[in-house]
Amino acid sequence: MFSRLSQLTRHLSRPLPNYAHSSAATGASRTMTSSISADERNSRTIHTAACLIIGDEVLGGKTVDTNSAYMAKFCFGLGMNLKRIEVIADDESEIIEAVRRMSDKYDFVVTSGGIGPTHDDITYQSIAKAFSLKLVLHQEAFEKMKKLSRPHPGQPEFSWDEDTPARKAKLRMVELPWDESRAAEKQAIFASPDLWVPLYLLPRLSDPEGKGIHRILISTPMPESAVAPYLTELAAMVEPKGVKVGSYPRWGKEHNTVTLVGRDQAYLESLVADVEKNVDGKRIQVEGEDELPPAKDGQ
Repeated sequence: MFSRLSQLTRHLSRPLPNYAHSSAATGASRTMTSSISADERNSRTIHTAACLIIGDEVLGGKTVDTNSAYMAKFCFGLGMNLKRIEVIADDESEIIEAVRRMSDKYDFVVTSGGIGPTHDDITYQSIAKAFSLKLVLHQEAFEKMKKLSRPHPGQPEFSWDEDTPARKAKLRMVELPWDESRAAEKQAIFASPDLWVPLYLLPRLSDPEGKGIHRILISTPMPESAVAPYLTELAAMVEPKGVKVGSYPRWGKEHNTVTLVGRDQAYLESLVADVEKNVDGKRIQVEGEDELPPAKDGQ
């Protein structure tokens, strides 16, 4: 009942401090009591996504969560609608509740944090309990881990062949929630030769051709209260076309930003001139580029 996507954010970004790895897990089932098969549930196209950040370090202010930002950019580029980001503690009951609830509501749920060799890395075991699955050593992932992992200076005598506490700790990272009634290829694939963790995602994307979602930025010197009436009318007009209109203040700066977001790039482009005219603005490629001082002659 659980389609395994392990450690997606490790592939997207640098690991968080004090996290041995980042992790990710899909929960494509709409209800845990549905009569349809797991394979049928997990073959559904992904339209919506959610991100669950797990870690006392984040809630305690010890580290800044960056993986959710990478996840948001990842989803945006692939045309998936990221609907929710949550941060919870390293607490088994909270992880179980969150992954069940989010997996029931969204097509694709990614978890970040809590995958490592230490006692507080409990994501895998919590997800296994949430979906009534066993933790099983993924042999292929283990072989890849041995091949790709670099020796640690603090463990010069470490051996993959000896049954030591250090080896057992490392094995925790490749003991995955596993449905033994389903074929292995239905649960995990290895998307990259330099990544030892398995992934399961691409065949189910809602935008398999990679068109993604487009965003247009328009800088305006007008305050938000002045452009609000026009943007309200614009938003109502373009909503049937799947376009979202946004307005973002830039505190302490001379310009604010208006955004147009949607899948139909040609339609978005057709709106630019009218928006520029009504907000006394101009299109920009990167937010804040119009705040930069002009280049000096000869530079």
